[in-house]
Order: sequence, then structure tokens, then C-alpha cells
Amino acid sequence: MSEERPAHQPPPERATDADAWATACAEDLAAEQARRRTEHGPPPGSAAEELRKLVDAVADKLSDLRSPLLGGLAGPAAQQMVRQVVQQAKAAVEPVIERNPDVFDHLAAAGGELLAAYRSAVQGQERRWTERTADPAGDRPDRGDGGAGAGPGERIDLD
Repeated sequence: MSEERPAHQPPPERATDADAWATACAEDLAAEQARRRTEHGPPPGSAAEELRKLVDAVADKLSDLRSPLLGGLAGPAAQQMVRQVVQQAKAAVEPVIERNPDVFDHLAAAGGELLAAYRSAVQGQERRWTERTADPAGDRPDRGDGGAGAGPGERIDLD
């Protein structure tokens, strides 16, 4: 009695994405980025783009500025002069930004490093100021004159 058994067949392959995990992660990341853009606005661009935006914003503000010192007579002439100076400044800055966009990224990074170093130095100094002993008289030289350097704990007999 030999029964014939059918050979074990693998289950039929389902039509699935070969890299479903990566697709799901990419979709989640895109959704999170969209949520952050709506909540916080667009992310900042490169340092060169931000400098270009700054120059444009300053140029707009200077063009709209009316100086009360010049009075009403010099107003249009002064505004024309300001516009001309702004255009010259933009013409000078734009080629530099175009030729060296990475330089501004490096300068921004260096500025961040300088800020971190300054913050570290200030925090160190503040820590030294706050860690002084409870006896402030021990930190300064003894003044025998009883003048401005004498602390509030010194008793003076007036009789």
C-alpha cells in the first residue's frame, strides 16, 4: 500500500512590494516633513540663499524708508539715491554668492562654532562665580581701611 503523497509545494507568491519596509518608511518621512512644513513653515535654505533673502529684505526696507531729517524737499532725490545704492550693493553681492555658495555654508558653520565656544566660556565663568565659598571675605584681600571694600557684616561702634 503505497500511497503517493503530493510533493510539498511552496505557497504561491503574493504580489507584494519587494521592499515594503523602505516604502513605508519613505511614506512616513514624507508625511512627517509635510506636517512640519505646515506647522513651522519651509525649512531654511543654504546660507547663500538666506544671505540673498536678507539682502533683498534690507533693500526693500531701505527703499521704503523716508528720512525725516532730509525733509519733504529732498525726499524723492534721497529715495532715488538709496535705490541706486541698494542696486549697487545687490550687484556686488550677487556674483560673490553665485561663485562661492559653499563659502557661506562654511562661514555659517564657523559662526556656530564661535557661538558654542563663547557660550562655553560664559558658562564656565558663571559656574566659577556661583561656586564661591560661603565666606565672601575669604575671596578678597583684607582691607584695613574699612572703606568701600568692607562688607555689610562688619560692625562699627559709633560711640
